[in-house]
Amino acid sequence: MASTAEQRSRSPQRVLVTGAAGKLGSVVTARLAESGVDVVAVDRVAPGDGGRPGVSYIVADLTDPAAVRQAVAGCDGVVHLAKYSGYSDEAQFSVNTSAAYNVLAAAADAGIEHAVIASSVCAYGMTFTRRPFSPHYAPVDEDHPLLPQGSYSLSKVVDEITGRSFADAFDMSVVALRFHWLAELDEVRTAAARLAAHPEPPHSKDLWSYTEVTDAARACELALEVPTGFHALNICAADTLSTVPTMELLARHHPDTEIRGRIEGTDSPWAMNRAREILGFVPQRTWRTAAAGAGGTDAPTPAIER
Repeated sequence: MASTAEQRSRSPQRVLVTGAAGKLGSVVTARLAESGVDVVAVDRVAPGDGGRPGVSYIVADLTDPAAVRQAVAGCDGVVHLAKYSGYSDEAQFSVNTSAAYNVLAAAADAGIEHAVIASSVCAYGMTFTRRPFSPHYAPVDEDHPLLPQGSYSLSKVVDEITGRSFADAFDMSVVALRFHWLAELDEVRTAAARLAAHPEPPHSKDLWSYTEVTDAARACELALEVPTGFHALNICAADTLSTVPTMELLARHHPDTEIRGRIEGTDSPWAMNRAREILGFVPQRTWRTAAAGAGGTDAPTPAIER
C-alpha cells in the first residue's frame, strides 16, 4: 500500500474546474485535458460548440450545495475559478463567498486533498477603494496587510480565510492564487498603448500590472501539485503595462510607499518569489516581446529575483 507521502505526491487525475467557460477556466480546462487529466468542467451555461473532447461538462449553480457535491463526485482535485458579477454589492459578496465555501466543503467531504481557488490582488484593497491609499511598501508581498473596502475585495479575503479553514481542518492543500487583471497579450498591448497615451491616473491604484492568462493557467496546474497546507500567492506578469521605470511611477503616484528593495526597469512592483519557491512558477509571457500583428512568438521573460 502506498504511503501517505506517496499518495500526496501524485498529481490529481480527475479535476473539477469551476467557471470553465470563462477566460481563465477555458484555458485551464484545455491545459489539463491536454496533459491527460480527466476534467469535469462546471459553469452556469453549456458550451455552445459542444465542448472539448474528453471533458465532461456540467451546468450547475455553485450556490446549491447538493449540485456542487454531485459535480465533485469522483474527482481528486478542484480548481475553483468561478465568479459572479453584475449583481449588487450585497449579492456579489454573498454569491461569491457561498460558492467558494460550497466547493471547498464538497471537496473536503469527498476526501479531496488538492484545491486551488482564484483570489485576487484586490484583496490588498488598493484597487476597489472608497478611500484611496498607497501600498505600505513595495515590492508588495503576501505579508502586506489586506485592507479591503469594497464587496469584491472583501469576498476574496473571506474566500482565503475559508480556504485556510478547510486546509487546517481537513489537512488539505488549498492554494489561493492572487491574480491581477487576467488578459490575453493583445488585450495587454491595447491597455499599454492606452496608458502611454494617458499616463497619469488610470492604473496607479492597481500598480500598472496584469496577469497573462496562459501564465495564470500554468500557475493553476502547478498549484495542484502542492502537497499540503494553505498558501496565498501573488501571480502577476514580470513587468508592468508602462514603459516608464517602475521606481519612477511609484515615486510619482505613491510617494509615501516604503521601498524595501530595488525594482529594476519596468519590473512589476508585486513580489513573486513565494510563488517561485512553492510552485516553481516564474511568469513567462509579456506584451513587450512582439508587437501586435508582427507575428512570431512571445519569448520568456526572466524571473524577478526579490
